[in-house]
Amino acid sequence: MPMRRRSASSPGLHPLHRLWRVLPAERRRRLLTRGSALLAPRPDQPPPAAQAGLAVGGEIERPSGLGEGARLMLAGLTALGVPCWGFRAGLPLPGERAHKLPALPPAGAPLVLHVNAPQLPAALLRLPRELLRGRRIIGYWAWELPVVPDTWRPGTGFVHEVWVPSRFTAAAMAALLPGRVRVVPHPVAANPPRPAALDRDAFGLPRAAVITLASFSLASSFARKNPLGAIAAHRAAFGDRPDRILLLKIGQSHHAPADMAALREEAAGAANIRFETRTLPPADSHALTLACDILLSLHRSEGFGLVPAEAMLLGRPVVATGWSGNMDFMDADCAWLIPAALVPARDPRGVFEAPGAVWAEPDQAAAVAALVRLAADPAARVALGERGRQAAMARLGTAGLAEAVAALGLTSA
Repeated sequence: MPMRRRSASSPGLHPLHRLWRVLPAERRRRLLTRGSALLAPRPDQPPPAAQAGLAVGGEIERPSGLGEGARLMLAGLTALGVPCWGFRAGLPLPGERAHKLPALPPAGAPLVLHVNAPQLPAALLRLPRELLRGRRIIGYWAWELPVVPDTWRPGTGFVHEVWVPSRFTAAAMAALLPGRVRVVPHPVAANPPRPAALDRDAFGLPRAAVITLASFSLASSFARKNPLGAIAAHRAAFGDRPDRILLLKIGQSHHAPADMAALREEAAGAANIRFETRTLPPADSHALTLACDILLSLHRSEGFGLVPAEAMLLGRPVVATGWSGNMDFMDADCAWLIPAALVPARDPRGVFEAPGAVWAEPDQAAAVAALVRLAADPAARVALGERGRQAAMARLGTAGLAEAVAALGLTSA
């Protein structure tokens, strides 16, 4: 007999949990931030001296952007010869078991916590007090708008400094933490994608078609990632041509049923638009990117842009909105940049909004022209992909991380 999903009124839930789930999402976020900030332990002052190496906490085992950021930092520190220790930090998912810290990092090793400010106090409450004492606490925060909402402010009292992945995010954080923000890009090139030996046949993709890939997660902001814009651009560029495929790789497809329904409605009747919703191992996911001809990101805003960065390292030509965090490693020579108008940021989920915040509305006609031109010119695709690969290798190494480590007074090998 199939199991039924528990509702918010399920008798299997604690009464307080049922009441919590009835509250609007925005109200829950604010209560969690403010309540946990009253109870969470504050960092030692003055900032303790850094010793021994770095301990990196975050969603180490999850297929999320914050989790990947933590994994990339550990790989970058290892490449630099800096002693490092990884541990799980953050808020648990429903049904997730508590995770016990296997061992404490050496005394004095700073903590770099890949947990954004609104969740940080609650995350600190879940960590052993002895882990926090006598250490410099560094937040690694990712944000995708030029203005930070006020729900981030309580978290600033729980860190000595903040690292961010791009100048775009740093500019947003500067007003919140003046003098305490450092740009430390994800060292993607230090641990570049290693695709599995899988070809188009393994993914059921036609060998002769030109395939455009748009990759995103429904656990992020649907409006910010703008997959409906990718579908509209593809349909305007190619109509029903069977040799022009748009592949939508959708992570966490179960997270937002309404968003999946919107995608299917937008793609209805188009045999040349396909969906890939499986959770693939990283090597298989990179093989899928390599099997495609173009990476399309018509985002409205990015704090960094891991998916385009990885595609560039794989030599795939990238068509992307020319605004926000991806501009730290992209220019008109190494990517096909789509111009955009800045408009008020309006996120139906209410997550990516702040008073006065704007984001980009990419030019649809320019996106259509880019797709048509690249699809028709294999040599142009190869040349742009190679320029992108070289740029990503040069710009996304360990230099920023090495400077941050040196600023702490630590040494690398």
